[in-house]
Amino acid sequence: MHELQALGDRLVNLSAHQLESMRLPEDLLEAVLAARGMTKHEARRRQLQFIGRLMRDIEADSVREQLAAWDGQSKASAQRLHDIERWRTLLLQDDGALTEFAARYDAGPMLQPLRACLREARREQAGAAEGARAGRHFRELFRLLREAMEHAATTSGAPAPDSPDDGPR
Repeated sequence: MHELQALGDRLVNLSAHQLESMRLPEDLLEAVLAARGMTKHEARRRQLQFIGRLMRDIEADSVREQLAAWDGQSKASAQRLHDIERWRTLLLQDDGALTEFAARYDAGPMLQPLRACLREARREQAGAAEGARAGRHFRELFRLLREAMEHAATTSGAPAPDSPDDGPR
């Protein structure tokens, strides 16, 4: 029973698009939407108990599976962003890292724009130390790295990009 209430709490915290895609029974959907507007702790607790009771009547395994799939996607997405950030930091610190990145992600065609953006981002960082505002090329470098990594993943059918810390140097 408590597990179903916790599952109901997860449903309450979903976005409108995710909640719509769950295809929940109408009475359960109304209860979830009502719980969203409740700010009083006791009222929300009672509503979650009600949601848990309604969830006894549905196949909760399908809800669990969908939530697990979304958790996996968001974790993988966050990991990809962290990998890109690590590569950007490494590239800004180490001149030889660009060659390694190009070899690992087959970024030959993007090498020239990456090199130019990297040069400007380093110039921005040097200016930021003197009080100037850094950012445009720093963000542009992130975008170029993301495109190169996504392109490599789609053309090779490889899984999500790995971080610069993985594998030999």
